Amino acid sequence: MMLCIVVLSGYQVEVDSGVESVQLPCKTTVCLPVYARVQWKNNKDKMIHVYQNGSDQPEEQFYCYKGRTEMKRNLLKTGDLSLTLKYPTDEERGACSCTIYSREGNILMKKVVMLQVKVQQVEVDSGVESVQLPCKTTVHLPEDVTVEWRDSNCRKVHVYQNGSDQPEEQHSSYRGRTEMKRNLLKTGDLSLTLKYPTDLDKMTFTCTVYSREGNILMKKDVKLQVKDCKVEVEEGVESVQLPFRTIGDLLEDATVWWRDSINRKVHKYENCSDQPEEQDGFYRGRTEIKKDLLKTGDFSLTLKHPTVRDTGTYVCRISGRNIWRMKTVLLKVKKRTQDKDETVDIRNRSSSTDPTPLMADQSV
Repeated sequence: MMLCIVVLSGYQVEVDSGVESVQLPCKTTVCLPVYARVQWKNNKDKMIHVYQNGSDQPEEQFYCYKGRTEMKRNLLKTGDLSLTLKYPTDEERGACSCTIYSREGNILMKKVVMLQVKVQQVEVDSGVESVQLPCKTTVHLPEDVTVEWRDSNCRKVHVYQNGSDQPEEQHSSYRGRTEMKRNLLKTGDLSLTLKYPTDLDKMTFTCTVYSREGNILMKKDVKLQVKDCKVEVEEGVESVQLPFRTIGDLLEDATVWWRDSINRKVHKYENCSDQPEEQDGFYRGRTEIKKDLLKTGDFSLTLKHPTVRDTGTYVCRISGRNIWRMKTVLLKVKKRTQDKDETVDIRNRSSSTDPTPLMADQSV
């Protein structure tokens, strides 16, 4: 018996992150046997959904798709093998394939659908006091839900459960830096305020709402862009400040490192005091940071008598027990232009009507 393989042309679906669901279309006019296996996979070969022996097979799904997929009834009779995916996110963009297998494991049909999930972007300047990651829903949320914000590295940014925040569940990088609105379940405003965003916060953040049973009720991605901090001065100024503020009350064992673009040690603070002996000679005696910086959260660096040679990238890293924060500052020191007063004086002299030349007094 000759095997007939049908390959359907690709299709592209585009939705906004935060929508309740998206349908990945797949239809065929080929008569499918009742014992056929229908299998949806993502571009990383993870199982999205399986239909076999007349019913869904949820135990074969990859864990992140559990409870989020659905196929139509009598799909083998109608030929409508479309898949409904609930709460699609940025991670799920890409090629999704639907493959039909015979009882012997031969491919009877295959179709690829490209899923594009548009993610809302928020852009802020480095140095702002806070940024809001928007997330609103009109879905009625019961009081026993869990609202969870995570970053691209799957770290918990903020958790709201049982009517209150759960700071003990946060990753240390976000402790004391996040805030959500009151009565969020009533208003549906699940937006997150992130304080003092820096380089390390340039990523996608995901808000997920779980039911008491652990089912996903809503999901949305927000991509945060933090623009590099730029400081520009002219040679001749007494000093320039490279700003860096974050949440204070850090542990006393924290180490603060400022380095330049060629990894020279600009300034080090450790054991609650400066460590000038560890500075590169180029910066010795030219740097200063504020007192009580671990309490105030102001890690700004003052660089004295900047010259063109100081132009470059400066990175501050704060490390310690459960602490890791970083900020980049781009410094440009321009060559000094001629003093304005001197320029005016020269022009006045050149345009003077006094024919007497400028010369030293001479005795007769």
